[in-house]
Amino acid sequence: MLKKFLVSLAFFLTACVTVNIYFPAAAVQRAADTIVNETWGSGGGSGNEAPRPGPKQAPGDRGSIAGRILVSIVLPNEAFAQEPDINISNPAIRALKDAIKARSESLKPYLDRGNVGINRDGLLAVRTTDGLNLKERAEVQQLVEAENRDRESLYGELAKANNIPREKVADIKRIFARSWIEQARPGWWIQDAQGNWAKK
Repeated sequence: MLKKFLVSLAFFLTACVTVNIYFPAAAVQRAADTIVNETWGSGGGSGNEAPRPGPKQAPGDRGSIAGRILVSIVLPNEAFAQEPDINISNPAIRALKDAIKARSESLKPYLDRGNVGINRDGLLAVRTTDGLNLKERAEVQQLVEAENRDRESLYGELAKANNIPREKVADIKRIFARSWIEQARPGWWIQDAQGNWAKK
């Protein structure tokens, strides 16, 4: 009787709960670190950090179904303590990662010389064309535009693959910006929050 009551109560409470949109920031950060490291291999974090462990449970301490449902409603922080992994390997995401990786070797010389920098949004910017001939100027502009287009597409695809609302793509971009900047090579130019450029 008590079990039926608890199950009924749990379903009633579930129906009454307002759904809040959850943004898995820590999981997105791990995904960003992994993708930046895989595509640019530019140092910084390895991107292979172990996931945070969830709450431990004693062997055989499973509790009743009704009890677990009730606990998940009453104590949501405990029930959802472990963040999900982010899907970073569907065909669209893999294609974008491959394109970014293939382009990186062409971009790195321009980043090393300071012609290209990483702006505060984590996108690339042509800082100066000093020392470049006409062909190189056209090439660097084309590379930067293609790279930024693929990065923006990547953020949208990550949101789509993980059922993250479109309005949260800006949050994904902000998290990736931190990874691009943190994993930049020493000597590359980085733009700060005020728009000033400095070597890392």
